[in-house]
Amino acid sequence: MIFVVDTEHRPLSPCHPARARRLLTEGKAAVWHRYPFTLILKRAVADALPPPLRLKLDPGSRTTGLAVVNDATGQVVWAGELTHRGQQVKDRLDQRRMCRRSRRQRHTRYRPARFANRRRREGWLPPSLESRLANILTWVTRLRRLAPIGALAQELVKFDTQRLVSPEISGVAYQQGELAGYEVREYLLEKWERRCAYCGITGVPLQIEHIMPKARGGSDQVSNLTLACAACNTAKGTQTAAEFGYPEVHEQARQPLRDAAAVNATRWALYRRLETTGLPVEVGTGGRTKWNRTQRGLPKTHWLDAACVGASTPPTLTVAGVAPLQIMATGRHSRQMCRTNAYGFPDKAPKATSVVGDFRTGDIVRAVVPASSAKAGVYVGRLAVRATGSCNLTTATGTIQGIHVRYCQPLHRGDGYRYQKGAAALPLHA
Repeated sequence: MIFVVDTEHRPLSPCHPARARRLLTEGKAAVWHRYPFTLILKRAVADALPPPLRLKLDPGSRTTGLAVVNDATGQVVWAGELTHRGQQVKDRLDQRRMCRRSRRQRHTRYRPARFANRRRREGWLPPSLESRLANILTWVTRLRRLAPIGALAQELVKFDTQRLVSPEISGVAYQQGELAGYEVREYLLEKWERRCAYCGITGVPLQIEHIMPKARGGSDQVSNLTLACAACNTAKGTQTAAEFGYPEVHEQARQPLRDAAAVNATRWALYRRLETTGLPVEVGTGGRTKWNRTQRGLPKTHWLDAACVGASTPPTLTVAGVAPLQIMATGRHSRQMCRTNAYGFPDKAPKATSVVGDFRTGDIVRAVVPASSAKAGVYVGRLAVRATGSCNLTTATGTIQGIHVRYCQPLHRGDGYRYQKGAAALPLHA
């Protein structure tokens, strides 16, 4: 579906792509945003209150799924997958720390270390985690401006740890409901990266396997569970993992989940910030998400997981033909004043001006180069500005150098993200 706003930038009900093409052909609307694709009407419309939609989030340490769902019809109006740059932020901070430490050790002129006079505010998070929150909240704000979002849904935890470890809660009577086994299986799939713990095979049905067999006194605690393919599970029999030739499985079973730790460190901070929007926020677990997805026969993707978050998921989800927008966070410009070589020694000046001819690096433009130029032609791509005005343009086929800004027309201003159209989960006429 295509987002539509009126002349006063108020969100209206999204429309079908065919209707969007008709509005553009008849001159009743114009393109307002390229990513996500949005139309703005040229004439005022009656003050009709559009039906509210629900924005659903499946936060992840590397990729977050986004889905805008119509709860009344089950239609997935829009979907996206947001790739974070948290690890890149951490690597850049490590690089800066090493550069400063190196200059102090060489006794070059540099400010002294200032670590004893810092006070962190309440709710402080490391920059790598704060980057993930900023990305998600940015897109929540954007989608609220483009669609009539009336409610939010967030997957708060991947699995309910109390159901896994608390004897009072994990009794037999408690786990015999509809979600029996889904919390444990989701935990194991995340921990063992959806592969057999013994042979490492992926893409096959995996079985929950006891590291210490129950026949020899093994328990059902998650620290004694792993995933195995049918062949390895049969071959192992009543042996322990060490006797089967895999002693490292015992240690890996006790190791924490690094990605889960990153998500757990930010989940409540994200929830509290979503509450400040004033919209009702529904929460759910990963076990509920997986149960919803498997009951509807949907494949495993980030955006489909987002569409299945929470108990409010409609009984039938219409996802045929929906192609998610792949969103990759890239950051905005560079504040680095001391640029170094590969060995960490300063050798470059700070970056020069980032605005040339009203263009910035990262803008998506359409360049129409006249026939009198050696690079005559029409190019569409991402711009890298140069102070001389002769810039580089990265297109789908490669990089063209020496395109002057006077030949460029803006299509989409650089906003700290790269975009790519993803593949549809199901064909349109499935």
